Amino acid sequence: MNLFQERTYRTQFNSERFTGFEISYLETDLWIGVDSDSFNLEMKELALDKIKSLRKQFDEYIKSEPFFKKSLKPFHPSGFAPSEAVEMAVAAEKAGIGPMSAVAGLFAREIGEEIIQNFSVNELVVENGGDIYVLLKDELILSVFAGESILSERIGLVIPPEKNKLGICTSAGTVGPSLSYGKADAVVVICEDILLADAFATAFGNKVKSPDHVEKVIKQSEKYPEILSLFIICEDKIGIRGEYEMRILK
Repeated sequence: MNLFQERTYRTQFNSERFTGFEISYLETDLWIGVDSDSFNLEMKELALDKIKSLRKQFDEYIKSEPFFKKSLKPFHPSGFAPSEAVEMAVAAEKAGIGPMSAVAGLFAREIGEEIIQNFSVNELVVENGGDIYVLLKDELILSVFAGESILSERIGLVIPPEKNKLGICTSAGTVGPSLSYGKADAVVVICEDILLADAFATAFGNKVKSPDHVEKVIKQSEKYPEILSLFIICEDKIGIRGEYEMRILK
């Protein structure tokens, strides 16, 4: 399978609002958008350098602790693990799965923070394989891509402007190359911590094996106050809970 599949859903970001660019390195394929007034060509090189640095760090660590990458269950890294690996493990343990479930969210956050720290930006979107790290000043409506479901791209989540950055992460059992043991067409989790959002999206996605499971998974999510919103599509069934408004798009 081509690791760099065409990301058609990236076209939903308004080109008048965001100036966007793509960065690809090994398995990492990012789309980065900033408000047009803040865009700087040097952002591309900075983002690529950060990706390479993170990748080198993780490759070196995994050589000495390969089970970190292989484990599908919570894993406790050794004392020499980089802080980023520890963060991934902590988030994944909360969701009850392996630490690599949070890797896309971690890369999105780290590249986003690198841009924020080095440039003055009003709005920022970093999208990594369906996991999105955002800083918003105005409302953003995200359409939900759900593969062959009749509801795909017909439902939008209204993301209000926030003081804090947000993680908006998607898992699917029927779309894309990422590992999922479920059959959901889309599971979207929103948290302030993108690593938690990433891990929970994967965990809940694994549990939705038919439309009948949607309500049960929504109920299970209620015990996690860190989850600001959860949205599930499985075939023709929708489940939603949390703070954010759902809007019919078409």
